[in-house]
Amino acid sequence: MRRRTPPPPAPLPQRHGVDPVRVRLPATGSWATVRDHLVERLSGAGAGVVDGMFVAGLIIGQDGRAVPPDAPYVPGMCVWFHRELPQEVPVPFPVEVVHRDEHIVVADKPHFLATTPRGSHVAETALARLRRELGIPELSPAHRLDRLTAGLVLFTVRPEERGAYQTLFRDRRVRKEYEAVAPYDPGLVLPRTVRSRIVKERGVLTAREVEGEPNAVSRIELIEHRPGPDAGPARYRLVPGTGQTHQLRVHMNALGVPILGDPLYPEVTAPAPAGDFRRPLQLLARSLAFTDPVTGVAHRFRSSRVLAAWASYDRWAAGQ
Repeated sequence: MRRRTPPPPAPLPQRHGVDPVRVRLPATGSWATVRDHLVERLSGAGAGVVDGMFVAGLIIGQDGRAVPPDAPYVPGMCVWFHRELPQEVPVPFPVEVVHRDEHIVVADKPHFLATTPRGSHVAETALARLRRELGIPELSPAHRLDRLTAGLVLFTVRPEERGAYQTLFRDRRVRKEYEAVAPYDPGLVLPRTVRSRIVKERGVLTAREVEGEPNAVSRIELIEHRPGPDAGPARYRLVPGTGQTHQLRVHMNALGVPILGDPLYPEVTAPAPAGDFRRPLQLLARSLAFTDPVTGVAHRFRSSRVLAAWASYDRWAAGQ
């Protein structure tokens, strides 16, 4: 198999733990200058923004020098720049480090914090925070966890080893266990393994089950339940055998016990106002277990978090 050529090193340092944006000019095109291509490619930035970046010397070439606006277009050429960071509401919960060695960092991510920069979440992400707090600019994620889900995330320290750890997840050689709080249904027979075909269409918030060969497998187990209104809440262990988008949330909803605090299942609800952290999705990546592909050590890590709706269902129900 042909190995991918790694991208050239960035001539710009990180800013707030965030890498600069790299743009590689396409091999074919009719642009006369680098500016012409960037104006077209970054048209969503607004009129005059790209020209202003050129004037300020913010578009940088591989030699570390500012690229002039009249620089000729060269296919395959790379340029770098830092995007303007969006205004972000700080997520007021820490990222706990569960394990750290010379190869990996295992972090316990809080609810509401994205794993990596994306969209309007850039500096307020687990990756950017850990790079700043631990002083490891090369830190990279081996996998990702949804912003609304709390729990364990594996990061790699050395760029040359990242692929080995990513392969663990790709080849399903990591045992992942999740925990959720959802309604209790005395008529639901558990444990059980749920198999279905899940599709997630681009631009659509929710995933859905369709007819066809199953591509999503989840083991659902009841840990315990507490008496209360409408049979009370229950705590479940969820073990995914595959990694489809929203898989556990879709399967729990299909069983008639949607996870508490889910803004998408069983129905899409209005997003909480910015800064409202009272009702997080009650889903937690509880444990990760794998054999380290670099050291050969058998690892098992466990989150110490307690889901809020289980710690105090009354307070949860009251939105406190």
